Amino acid sequence: MKIPIAISLCMLAAAPAVAAPFGVERIDPPHWWTGMKDTSLQLQVYGRDVRPADFSVDYPGVRVDSVARLDGSPDWQYVYLTVSPEARPGKMRLQWSLDGNKVTKDYELRARRPMKGAQGFDASDVLYMVMPDRFADGNPGNNVLKRMRFPAEVDRSNPNVRHGGDLEGIKRHVGYIDSLGVTAVWLNPVLENDMPGGSYHGYATTDYYAVDPRFGSNDDYTELIDTLHSHGVKTVMDMIFNHCGSEHPWMSASPASDWFNFQDGYEQTNYRLSTITDPYASDYDRKLTVDGWFVKEMPDLNQRNPHLMKYLSQNSIWWIEESQIDGIRMDTYPYADERAMAGWIDDVMREYPDFNIVGECWFGEAAGEAAWQKGSPLAAVTGFDTNLPTVMDFPLMIKSRDLEPYKEQTDPWNGLNKIYDHLALDYVYKDPMKVLRFLDNHDTERMIQTPLDSLGAWKQAVTLLLTIPGIPQLYYGTELLMSGTRQGGDGNVRRDMPGGFPGDKGNVFVREGRSRLQNEAFDYLSALNKWRKGSKAIAEGGMRHFMPTNGLYLLQRKAGDDEAIIILNGVDSENEVDMARYLEIIPAGKRYRDVITGEELELIPAAGKRLFAPRETRILIPAE
Repeated sequence: MKIPIAISLCMLAAAPAVAAPFGVERIDPPHWWTGMKDTSLQLQVYGRDVRPADFSVDYPGVRVDSVARLDGSPDWQYVYLTVSPEARPGKMRLQWSLDGNKVTKDYELRARRPMKGAQGFDASDVLYMVMPDRFADGNPGNNVLKRMRFPAEVDRSNPNVRHGGDLEGIKRHVGYIDSLGVTAVWLNPVLENDMPGGSYHGYATTDYYAVDPRFGSNDDYTELIDTLHSHGVKTVMDMIFNHCGSEHPWMSASPASDWFNFQDGYEQTNYRLSTITDPYASDYDRKLTVDGWFVKEMPDLNQRNPHLMKYLSQNSIWWIEESQIDGIRMDTYPYADERAMAGWIDDVMREYPDFNIVGECWFGEAAGEAAWQKGSPLAAVTGFDTNLPTVMDFPLMIKSRDLEPYKEQTDPWNGLNKIYDHLALDYVYKDPMKVLRFLDNHDTERMIQTPLDSLGAWKQAVTLLLTIPGIPQLYYGTELLMSGTRQGGDGNVRRDMPGGFPGDKGNVFVREGRSRLQNEAFDYLSALNKWRKGSKAIAEGGMRHFMPTNGLYLLQRKAGDDEAIIILNGVDSENEVDMARYLEIIPAGKRYRDVITGEELELIPAAGKRLFAPRETRILIPAE
């Protein structure tokens, strides 16, 4: 009998709903390796209603330890495997079953490739910080990708949106980077930021295992690092574990009720890091510092959740093994849970003992920075040891911005005396050689805020940065005298490199495209960096310096027989100085060679006095 269409539709509507089978859409990490020191492997499994499914694997040398089913969205499951030393590379067959339905997935265990990365970085290095979106656009075809949820148009007329720089652009200019003499590149975050507005800066991660396709692919990232390694240049990866982007899948379907801090409602951090070590701080203030969200678009992750922290630790190890990065710069380090982050560092250093990690600890004074360095003598007061090998010298940046410290040099409370007094506080650090020194970066005013017409003070600033104890970091464009303030947005201190983008009229990547003053600056930095590479005194030596009360700042770096004397005349006029006070380290009549000019000179003449030119800067080594 033929049933009328209207009746058949009613019958379908009345039929009981058939439950859709569960699914497995994604597994993080996307693959793993045999032969790792830590045999524990967490698989974050994402798929429709996968949480209650039974899991099994049958592969030699691999066993299931546990399956964690958390109290958040049913679309997450956390599988813990042991990959024994006997396990061999190959594809494992993973299987889930629930209510008679089964899902199988292949998962690859790979052989580890020879390790060229994980070298770490130290005081023998010079880091060159690059914002990929602003350096060079090597592939305009990836600027706007409609397959992304938020494609974000490119508009170079607006300093606060995407401009189109990418990994291919950096790769095409590795020769330029190498010619500057730097030994490591720190890239601002390159992972996916599929966010409204584009999040060109990279600090709102939406996928921890994928390079943002507008920068390129994971393979492009690895290829860039291999190219840098072939030039003897390391790579430092910028990571963010304090927060993710608000468009991360964790936000729409949280794996657990405590995956985020203040998960039920946005609470902004107070940005007051002093509360963490303040012996008098209220619990309210301290909690708001650490657990509050950085901004509304960056929800605060709860590192106290062990499943989340395992995920993040594995992610670091995955990127080291996959792309062979040499170091990590961890963003907003003190805002994350201190004990969980200390465990993360243990996990990384266990696998890669030569690795180095620097944490962004933004304090205005040295004690605040020093308290976060591993083995800090202040640990007895603060009550914790953060395990962080390297910290950032924000106080030096504050004293050096806008070249203000290099004025009025004979004032004992100003000028180079500020730098002298700052370095005199290095005793608070467990290891001053593991302090990252810098004059500016992507979050600060440029060291130069208005264009320069001479380089006297600029040379003194970069000379100090590159010769005092610690690990120096240069911000891209410093070699080209880039200027800028944060008025109107951070984009004004993150300007494009002219010549890196289609249609640019000038090209600073070649000598002919730079001004006379820019070439003078580039040549000075290049010569200084290249000399620095072979200086044991700079890489390992101690320091002795003389208070610049006469306008002259003189310091000695020395390691065994390797010695360097750095002299800065901090005044804008000729300065005749009685050199007798320096006989403590400089024998009368001893001759030195200037590493920049090649000139030989007798530093302390028979007359005892020496006339220094306005803003004269000398970097001297004993003449042979």
